[in-house]
Amino acid sequence: MEIKIRKRASATTGKTSLSLEYYLGYTKDENGKIKHKRKFETLEYFLYTHPKTAVEKDHNKTNLQMAEAVKAKRLLAFQNKQYGFTVDFKIRTNLVEYIRGLIEQRKESPGNWGNWDSALKHLIAYAGEDTTFETVDKEFVTGFKNYLEKKARTKSNTRLSANSQNSYFLKLKATLNQAVEDGIIPNSPATHVKTAKAEDVHREYLTIEELQRLVKTDCKFPIMKQAFLFSCLTGLRWSDIQKLTWSEVQQLDGMTRVVFRQKKTKGFEYLDISDQAVKYLGERGKPDERVFIGLKYSAWHNMALQRWCMDAGINKTITFHCGRHTFAVLQLSLGTEIYTVSKLLGHKEPRSMRGFSTRRNARLSIKSRNYNLLWPELAI
Repeated sequence: MEIKIRKRASATTGKTSLSLEYYLGYTKDENGKIKHKRKFETLEYFLYTHPKTAVEKDHNKTNLQMAEAVKAKRLLAFQNKQYGFTVDFKIRTNLVEYIRGLIEQRKESPGNWGNWDSALKHLIAYAGEDTTFETVDKEFVTGFKNYLEKKARTKSNTRLSANSQNSYFLKLKATLNQAVEDGIIPNSPATHVKTAKAEDVHREYLTIEELQRLVKTDCKFPIMKQAFLFSCLTGLRWSDIQKLTWSEVQQLDGMTRVVFRQKKTKGFEYLDISDQAVKYLGERGKPDERVFIGLKYSAWHNMALQRWCMDAGINKTITFHCGRHTFAVLQLSLGTEIYTVSKLLGHKEPRSMRGFSTRRNARLSIKSRNYNLLWPELAI
């Protein structure tokens, strides 16, 4: 590969822009016609086209030297195979804009979207909006971790909890891992930077009695009531319930099975659901139709969920995700082993159940998430 510095003068500004031309060889078509392959990288340096003063001449000399230095760096990186050419060409990608693209992909998962958005705000506070992948090294990653631990503040001006620190830091690690997959960087500088020890947190959930009261209480959005109670009976996440289609709800040997790919983990799951849960699916529609048509998430809908709980006499801060917690806690209280509950929730590791119980895991072999287990009847 050849790299040359290209100059392009502007008649209107009196300045000459600088860029690097990468010559990647040529190809021949079936008629023998040669097609040259080139790529260009615009540099931030410029020259005065007709320098008149000593200052302008010195400026030209310095900027040309800087351009030569960049050229040498690119050529050395290519020769040493430190980066492939496409990687070398992408490391100038803006980190903040790249993360915004990842956040956009998570809009259908409100809780996850909000977590990513908060992480980005802290990253901007730490490094600004103009950071490129070229400047992200192990020192940068460690610095962000220290920033979260010592300087970052919540909206109420309090220090971040250890779990919030970990969550935001893991978003940066996930970003860098994705950048490796996308060919932007050759490897992640965060690989050997450890996260802080997580704290056990209180996970809000509902009791059987509270669930009974919710069943009997009207909700402003009936589809949300239907979906939330379905989550309490199955442990499914909002993101998986929201995208669930009738083609994923199957009948097998007198059982109803939900076969789906988790939106969060991308893991493929099949889940045999109880007869009570089936009642909240409603009337079967077309295979490509969503089961819970009209199910939405916003601050307004979250307030409606909280109002529904208050109308039922439940004085707890309840979010949709509490349905998943409710399923887990009630299964444990009914004697289901924590290892089993972990698999029912689709966790890859039982340690994801930290905070729900301190009981030892049972070594069970579960081929599916089948749990027509003991479950008190709700007055549906």
